[in-house]
Amino acid sequence: MSELKRINVGKRLSDVVVHNGVAYFAGQVPNDTTLDVEGQTKDVLNTIDELLAELGSDKTRILSVQIFMPNIAEFAGMNRAWDAWVPEGKTPARATIEARLANPDYKVEIMLTAAVD
Repeated sequence: MSELKRINVGKRLSDVVVHNGVAYFAGQVPNDTTLDVEGQTKDVLNTIDELLAELGSDKTRILSVQIFMPNIAEFAGMNRAWDAWVPEGKTPARATIEARLANPDYKVEIMLTAAVD
């Protein structure tokens, strides 16, 4: 049986669970909800970078991403942050979904899977 590795284990969820070389991320939300959608997206992407580094991986190894936004009208602002962050030629499969989020101050939540060694 393969070992499971969990990062930032909480009562309800772990930030990341790794199994068989794949990291499954919980939805990552901004730390600073006073920022606009572009700033919140950058904030979340920084958290993702930190978690990937802790796993010995990086954003070039992301397999798929789901981005949740309560207001799809802010899509362009989210994409500005995303486009500046994602490596050219290493873009993952991605979906963006309009959805109500757990905190009304969240403008974005990002969930992903990534390959790790």
